[in-house]
Amino acid sequence: MKKLSARRRHPLAAVVVLLLALAATGGLYAAFAPADKAQAEETSQSLAIEEGKKLYTVGCASCHGTGGEGTTDGPSLVGVGSAAVDFQVGSGRMPAQQPGAQVPKKKNIYSQAEIDQLAAYVASLGAGPITPTEEQYSPKGADVANGGDLFRTNCAQCHNFTGKGGALTEGKYAPSLVGVSPKHLYEAMQTGPQNMPSFPDGIMPEQEKKDVIAYIETMNDPKKAANPAGFTLGGLGPVTEGLFAWVFGLGALIAAAVWVAAHTAKAKKS
Repeated sequence: MKKLSARRRHPLAAVVVLLLALAATGGLYAAFAPADKAQAEETSQSLAIEEGKKLYTVGCASCHGTGGEGTTDGPSLVGVGSAAVDFQVGSGRMPAQQPGAQVPKKKNIYSQAEIDQLAAYVASLGAGPITPTEEQYSPKGADVANGGDLFRTNCAQCHNFTGKGGALTEGKYAPSLVGVSPKHLYEAMQTGPQNMPSFPDGIMPEQEKKDVIAYIETMNDPKKAANPAGFTLGGLGPVTEGLFAWVFGLGALIAAAVWVAAHTAKAKKS
C-alpha cells in the first residue's frame, strides 16, 4: 500500500497533460490549416474562372474568339492580364457597341463581382498585369510635384497640360482624365489601353504612378488647383487659346483700323 501511495500522480500532472494536448492540437492545426486555406482559395479561384468563362462566352467571344485568341473584329486577350479587363470593362469601353477608330467610355453594364470573374478567366489565358490593390493606387503620401513633372513629360502631349484630353490622328483621341478613378488611372498606365503607351514598373515604378495620380487629382480639384494666370478658357490648350486670339484679337485690330481710317484727314474732308 505504501508503494502505491508513493506512485500517486502529482496534483499538477493533469494540468500538464492538458497543456500538452492543447499544444499538440495547435501543432496539428498549424500543420494542416495552411493547406486547407490554400485549397479553399484555389477552389474559389476555379469557381471565379468558371463563372468568368460563361460571361466571356456571352459578351466577348464573338469579337475576341472562343478562347481569347482574337479575330478580325477584336485583338487577342492572351497575356493582357486582369488589369486590362478591369479597366476596359469597368470603364464601360467593353463590350464595344460598334467598331471604330476608338472605343469610347460609356456606362458600365457589369457588377464589380462579374468584372472580377471576367478578369480571372482572361488572366488564366496567359500571364499579364494584375489588378492593383488599393494600397498601390492610393495617392496618399504621394509627391504631387514629382507627379506634375512626370505628367508633363509623359502625358501632356496627348492628354493636355490640364488632363482635359485632346485630338489625335485618324479619328483617335486622348480622353479626358477628369473624374477618372485612381484605380483606372493606375491600370491605364499599367496596360496602355488603345493608343496609349504602357508604363510597366520597369519604366515607371509604383511610387511614380502614385505621384502622377496624386497630381491628376490635385489638378482636377478646383479647391486645390490654382490658376494664377486668370481665366483658363476651359483648360483645353492652344486650340481654344488660338481661337480666342483670332476672334477677339483680330477683331480688335480690325475695329482699330476702321476707327483710324474714319478719323484721317481725308475722311474728315469728305
